[in-house]
Amino acid sequence: MSKRLRSSEVCADCSGPDPSWASVNRGTFICDECCSVHRSLGRHISQVRHLKHTPWPPTLLQMVETLYNNGANSIWEHSLLDPASIMSGRRKANPQDKVHPNKAEFIRAKYQMLAFVHRLPCRDDDSVTAKDLSKQLHSSVRTGNLETCLRLLSLGAQANFFHPEKGNTPLHVASKAGQILQAELLAVYGADPGTQDSSGKTPVDYARQGGHHELAERLVEIQYELTDRLAFYLCGRKPDHKNGQHFIIPQMADSSLDLSELAKAAKKKLQSLSNHLFEELAMDVYDEVDRRETDAVWLATQNHSTLVTETTVVPFLPVNPEYSSTRNQGRQKLARFNAHEFATLVIDILSDAKRRQQGSSLSGSKDNVELILKTINNQHSIESQDNDQPDYDSVASDEDTDLETTASKANRQKSLDSDLSDGPVTVQEFMEVKNALVASEAKIQQLMKVNNNLSDELRIMQKKLLGKDAN
Repeated sequence: MSKRLRSSEVCADCSGPDPSWASVNRGTFICDECCSVHRSLGRHISQVRHLKHTPWPPTLLQMVETLYNNGANSIWEHSLLDPASIMSGRRKANPQDKVHPNKAEFIRAKYQMLAFVHRLPCRDDDSVTAKDLSKQLHSSVRTGNLETCLRLLSLGAQANFFHPEKGNTPLHVASKAGQILQAELLAVYGADPGTQDSSGKTPVDYARQGGHHELAERLVEIQYELTDRLAFYLCGRKPDHKNGQHFIIPQMADSSLDLSELAKAAKKKLQSLSNHLFEELAMDVYDEVDRRETDAVWLATQNHSTLVTETTVVPFLPVNPEYSSTRNQGRQKLARFNAHEFATLVIDILSDAKRRQQGSSLSGSKDNVELILKTINNQHSIESQDNDQPDYDSVASDEDTDLETTASKANRQKSLDSDLSDGPVTVQEFMEVKNALVASEAKIQQLMKVNNNLSDELRIMQKKLLGKDAN
């Protein structure tokens, strides 16, 4: 966190003091209570990070700070600043409001429905409007005015827009101009550092040619953000991109147990996916990593003298309406994977990502990714029959119902070792991280149990009070 004074900062949603979280893609700081609602919206609506207990790339934090300090919140609350809104009874939440329904309803209206964002005059062809906005974004990113670009993005400008006359994207323009904070903002909204312009150059090329070395290095990190995050989740290390090391892949060390035929078949189906569909699956696993890590930070930083209720827990990935029902259901099932099962899946994703970058990828079909997602559903819906956990949106499958996702249960007792060519991860290093995670999970479970007991006691006390009132 930067050394600046933060005493004047307030939550963007309820004006509570000393917000400890940030919504990265919204450019706002938020309090714990409002953050619990943001987390339930999903990363496609709000990408949250803790300001102190989550690692930040320095320029990403600087980007969010700049947006916050320059009034980015007015973009999301534009109409509420109109005096007529006060007269009509429309207002933002305040610190005294209850999380549910008051704060939750306001936050959903603000970020999910975009109810208070300034609307452009209606046109017959919305695509024309989006194209015009994207062209404005294309011009604006060469300056340091982040709020203007965020406003254009909020209205529908496309971060990956390829300008037909200029022959490049906004990220090419920002990189050539050395605008590192603009590059961070564009990347948050999906801009691809690997996109080539009409002459075959990438934003990284332009940054290097312009002598913007910090920007060039950061763009490379952004390009590998997905696999870096997965590797860091498993072993607490990231590749050394400066020296050409782009992957760290923990491997199963004990080769005495061979993969089952079903596991081999599942692995083969994973490898047969097209690059596009493989990326979708990898992004879903990335989102699940983010959910698990963010929930752990959120629970660990709460004041447990107050109740952590079920309404503040995110048990599985929220639904993204832009995805198919099968994909959303498969995403939810990822929450059922225990630590070892999920680590196995992450390793397979990392291994195949490296293989594909080396140019040996195979073509695939949509049916394959659907089958892998159904595999996730079937494996855990079968296992859930032996416990009392709810079976979230299970998917029926007519074939391969017993197929393992990417590794057999026989492999679950294997330890993790390292990829010798891409940064060794020792068994000791992995076990230290694993033991720390197990201890954290145990502590969280203990806290949840304490909270449940407190909740029961509270209900009993409420019943007694109601009984006294009745008498």
